[in-house]
Amino acid sequence: MPSRDVAIVGFAQSASVRREASRNEVEMLMPILQEAKRQAGLRGRDIGVTVSGSCDYLAGQPFAFVSALDAVGAWPPIVESHVEMDGAWALYEAWVKLQTGEADSALVYAFGKSSMGDLPEVLTIQLDPYTTAPLWPDAVSLAALQARAYLEKTGTSERDLAEVAFRSRRAAAANPKAQVRTSADAETLLATPYLVSPLRAHDCPPISDGCAAIVLACGDAVKKSAMTPVWIRGIDHRIEAHALGVRDLTTSPSTKLAGEKAGVGKGRVDLAELHAPFTHQELILREALGLGAGVDVNPSGGALAANPMMVAGLVRIGEAAARLAGGAGKRAVAHATSGPCLQQNLVCVLERD
Repeated sequence: MPSRDVAIVGFAQSASVRREASRNEVEMLMPILQEAKRQAGLRGRDIGVTVSGSCDYLAGQPFAFVSALDAVGAWPPIVESHVEMDGAWALYEAWVKLQTGEADSALVYAFGKSSMGDLPEVLTIQLDPYTTAPLWPDAVSLAALQARAYLEKTGTSERDLAEVAFRSRRAAAANPKAQVRTSADAETLLATPYLVSPLRAHDCPPISDGCAAIVLACGDAVKKSAMTPVWIRGIDHRIEAHALGVRDLTTSPSTKLAGEKAGVGKGRVDLAELHAPFTHQELILREALGLGAGVDVNPSGGALAANPMMVAGLVRIGEAAARLAGGAGKRAVAHATSGPCLQQNLVCVLERD
């Protein structure tokens, strides 16, 4: 059990865009890191540990994350770590370090510029190299297989999926950081052609460039925050089997177990930010986490409105925390995923005093 109370005391994100042509990753990150630290009331020298999340495949070069450290600054020397995953897993590592007493504060950041390469090709490389990757199935096609299985098993209709897209995009209209902020109604969406049956364009995430940062603190470091502290009351992550053929793609047992370990069911949930890049995945995640109709799901618009790779999961945690800090509720669930068809899942329970 956690022995130290850890709070989110700063969160900043860039606007998600289809192509960030004028700035490199360092230039994208610098104002975001400064804003997150400003909210936390901490200077660079006050940060105990720095953890980042990114993917070298997006940049097309090994150890690309080292270059991004220029955004943190050359002085003073820092304790730094990196995960080749979404920044939500970097936040988990930072949370563990704070639990050990190694530090009282942590800077977590993530960045991704999908526009620099062929994103479907990049995502295919993460598949099993012997049996799946040689077939070059892209992420949308794999999600379509999952969606077809889900529709046939549950009786969910393509209209139900369109309603998810319409609600998400309508919510994103109030989010200045979102990339897709308008939507036709469900009837009009259903009249558009399939991208990969049964998925249409509105069922899929946009390709996005973006970055985000969160500051964690515990002990006296929390008192310096200008942001209302939002406490991490539970966090856990689990993984499915790598081989798609041995999984029931219509459910997410790893999300269910992570939610149970994080304590989702221990209290009322006011809002949830779910990292569901595809419409049917939101429905799978809702069921896995036991979220009823009274929970406000993805008030930011979610990944259907902005999906910077390696960033969107961390943004879900930041969006949920920012909304609690702003008075939108007392308790929230944030979720992040990585890999094809919801392979890896992280669940974080947040509360405001």
